[in-house]
Amino acid sequence: MKGRATGVIIMAALALMLTACTVVDLDANGNPIMPQDPHAKPGYTNQTPQQIAEESWQSRVAQPAEKQALSWGDMETKSHTLKAGTSESVFVRAGGTVTALDSSNDRERVLTVTVNGKPVKVLIGPVLRSNAIRDAAGFRFEEFTNQVQYAQLTKALNRHAVKQLPTVDSSWQGKPVQMLLAVTMGPGTVDEVVAIQLQQGNG
Repeated sequence: MKGRATGVIIMAALALMLTACTVVDLDANGNPIMPQDPHAKPGYTNQTPQQIAEESWQSRVAQPAEKQALSWGDMETKSHTLKAGTSESVFVRAGGTVTALDSSNDRERVLTVTVNGKPVKVLIGPVLRSNAIRDAAGFRFEEFTNQVQYAQLTKALNRHAVKQLPTVDSSWQGKPVQMLLAVTMGPGTVDEVVAIQLQQGNG
């Protein structure tokens, strides 16, 4: 009888041990994937802004832009739903005709494209003074160590975007173009339009 009681106690102890254990997944190398410390600050503490931009470009910019891009008309409709004093950045796909290329400042060139009958100023760089890509991609300040790293990410993303663009010159004028854009809009307004992809032709 005593042996049975001991066995029951051992079984109960084993059951308790098993319920207290957490099953840990293994990575591709067979090492345990430890759960994130709930008190750890999220983000990219150990990466440079350039590394963040390059490593996250496909997952946070290119793929979402391809899958979630609004049409120009839908973007304009959405802008009218914004409350006064607010802004929002989104990915937009649009086609139009190039009417001008402003290279008066060769660091901050602007392409004018007629979209749905309206002229749209598209920033093509090489310097882009805009947070549109960062904000449309959903990067949040809380992911970063400080304001400086967050601001540097904006510049790194913009530089990476410019690398993806074809060479644009005066020969583009008068020709159709297909565009993937990051757009910052206000209530009923389009404030900034940044090129992510440009392609000549009707697509």
